[in-house]
Amino acid sequence: MKLRILGCSGGIGGNSRTTSMLLDHDVLIDAGTGVGELSLTELSMIDHVFVTHSHLDHIACIPLLVDSAGFMRDKPLTVHATEATLEIIRQHIFNWKIWPDFTRIPDAQRPFMRYSTIQVGQTVDLKKHGPGITVLPANHVVPAVGFHIDSGAASLVFSGDTTTNGALWEVVNRIGNLRYLIIETAFSNAEKDLAMRSKHFCPSMLAEELLKLNLNPEIYITHLKPGEVELTMREIGECVRGFSPRMLLNGQVFEF
Repeated sequence: MKLRILGCSGGIGGNSRTTSMLLDHDVLIDAGTGVGELSLTELSMIDHVFVTHSHLDHIACIPLLVDSAGFMRDKPLTVHATEATLEIIRQHIFNWKIWPDFTRIPDAQRPFMRYSTIQVGQTVDLKKHGPGITVLPANHVVPAVGFHIDSGAASLVFSGDTTTNGALWEVVNRIGNLRYLIIETAFSNAEKDLAMRSKHFCPSMLAEELLKLNLNPEIYITHLKPGEVELTMREIGECVRGFSPRMLLNGQVFEF
């Protein structure tokens, strides 16, 4: 199993791309602006998009993806999200005002896109993608989840956007083959109040949260704000004990 990082920034500008990861060649984990790195042929091969939450930096390219490549496909693109997230997407994106409703284009019997509801604790079996993708709890300002991707040989956990979340670690600490943890830190320590209000991490909060982790995976930091990358990573190095988190990079590939 191969996971390619298309975007992992908390914003845009220069080489910054927002959150999106390509699992093998046909599954997206979130669909931020990083999806724009793919060719039209690569876009047409995507069968599934797993969405952590409804914020624009994680869904921005779903409308453009289905509009650009839908006509090239012989089956609908499936968007997997919780019912709360799907309802937000229905009401505020695919509503014929912001974007056409591609669950009814070209018609309701042969749509370019379909929705699939997921819930915390559920494992979605995609057959060729190992034992599956399991939905993890997240704690954010809108309904949100993370994902556990298990190849059978090893696992990767992506926290999604979250803050302090004891329920996450109860699940993660039971993953015996955990190799990689991708976790967010959106703000520097000087912005701790903002991190708390927006339900993100800053380095001091991340350090406290990682004390709940009983395993020893490789840890990668995502969702860093452009302009504060070096500062935030330096503060993580100063705050976190027992682990050596590294910055997640666009184009990075995890094989597991």
